[in-house]
Amino acid sequence: MTGPAIALILGMPLAVEAVFAVVFGLMIGSFLNAAIYRLPEPGLTLWTPKRSLCPKCEHQLTWRENIPLLSWVLQRARCRWCKAPISVRYPLVELLTGILFLLAYLATPDGELGLLLIAWLVLAGLVVATFVDFDRFEIPDEVSIGGMFAAPILSVLVPQLHRDTALAQALTDGPGVDRLGALVASLAGLAVGGGVLIAIGWIGKAVYGRDAMGFGDVKLLAAGGGFLGPGGALMALAIGSCVASVAGLANLVRFTWLVRSRARVRGGHRSLGKALAVGRIAGRYLPFGPYLGIGIGFALLAWNHLVRLLPL
Repeated sequence: MTGPAIALILGMPLAVEAVFAVVFGLMIGSFLNAAIYRLPEPGLTLWTPKRSLCPKCEHQLTWRENIPLLSWVLQRARCRWCKAPISVRYPLVELLTGILFLLAYLATPDGELGLLLIAWLVLAGLVVATFVDFDRFEIPDEVSIGGMFAAPILSVLVPQLHRDTALAQALTDGPGVDRLGALVASLAGLAVGGGVLIAIGWIGKAVYGRDAMGFGDVKLLAAGGGFLGPGGALMALAIGSCVASVAGLANLVRFTWLVRSRARVRGGHRSLGKALAVGRIAGRYLPFGPYLGIGIGFALLAWNHLVRLLPL
């Protein structure tokens, strides 16, 4: 994407469009909450049951109980019927989606409604993948495999998606990017995104004797590469790996501190070396999907800025 360029995409004043993007994002975020809860659960789908339920008492929520952000605040984070606590994750997902939709709107070039809709679709999928992976250490196939199929189709329908992809530019005669160039760039992104993680997983298993990469991560980056192209897939992996490294280090420090703290509470002592060993094992279990999602999101919304910092 080129940008950031603030544009009148819908033909309304800029401030009104920005508010619309946020409100629409909040509403989609409410739907994403249902997807995050239902997709990993056997017997549940996005469409069954038709209305959201309280997971504790199974009371069907009315529209008043399902207003993004507002219902959670007015109900004081509790179900109106059984008084069970409602996780802060629900308003967090809604707020995050609203902010992401606004950022996508601000980053979309003038009049490119098709690009904006694709960006919103990709970001919504990343939000679902992130929170399901944090909860279940898995990424729904509806997001990853669905994205792998959607990316080439949408690339043909909206070839501007790959106008900054070098491969698409090389395959196009004249200015801009044609549909064939966009399709090839998308397929190459799929191959590079999935292939590089398969290679990393194979090397990791050969060196450490255990799986170093989940196949859900492979499918997610493959889907991301389909929308970003091969260079974008590598960029997303680089960003995601850096963020995951920082998070992993913080996790190691947290678990090490917890081990020594609990030993002191019990009147014992745990050496720093032993505490680090325990913290290293405990901190190893960190889902990679959310950090890949961050990388894909950055590459999607701020490609030109990233290229200037880290050429690919």
